[in-house]
Amino acid sequence: MQTATEVTLAAYRWTKPRVEKGMTGTEIGALMNAATKKLGGAPEFALALIGEASAYPHGSREIHRVADDQVVLMDCGCAVQGYQSDISRTWVHGAATVDQRKTWDQVARGQQIAFAAAKIGAPAGSVDDAVRRHYETLGYGPGYKLPGLSHRTGHGIGMDGHEPVNLVHGETTKLAAGMCFSDEPGIYIPGRFGVRIEDCFHMTDAGP
Repeated sequence: MQTATEVTLAAYRWTKPRVEKGMTGTEIGALMNAATKKLGGAPEFALALIGEASAYPHGSREIHRVADDQVVLMDCGCAVQGYQSDISRTWVHGAATVDQRKTWDQVARGQQIAFAAAKIGAPAGSVDDAVRRHYETLGYGPGYKLPGLSHRTGHGIGMDGHEPVNLVHGETTKLAAGMCFSDEPGIYIPGRFGVRIEDCFHMTDAGP
């Protein structure tokens, strides 16, 4: 899984500087997949959401093109010997506005809160709850309402990209060493933009 992650990160580093004004999400995804293959990974998905489409976790049916000062949100993963990666990155093509930068910082903090809350023996749902409590202090939600975090904080991952257990409200399964999760508490503002930063962690006896 670590190797798959390293492949995806390297593919991101190659792809981002090649994203140009006027490109569609499909075109950006093709660049990412080509880089992933060259690096030895088997591409699983390469989602690129542009502008307003980034406000919806899985995008929209409309074709959006890269434009100055717009958000580009990518969610990509590959397999190496059957083990999966799942990484999201968000940036602004051009100069970020104060609101875009603030939201990015809020999501980065949400990711840190989830990581800190992932303690051995804690219910998996408590990780999601910790993030939502913080987001609500910022004026998002409450709960799954938008603007805010409309999906789970994370999902299990291994030889499938999405596996039980989920970091989601109400999940009582206790965290144990060896469990692997995504950490992706995005913030989505309908009609404007969204930010998602996603990395994966695994539980050890000493914590995440």
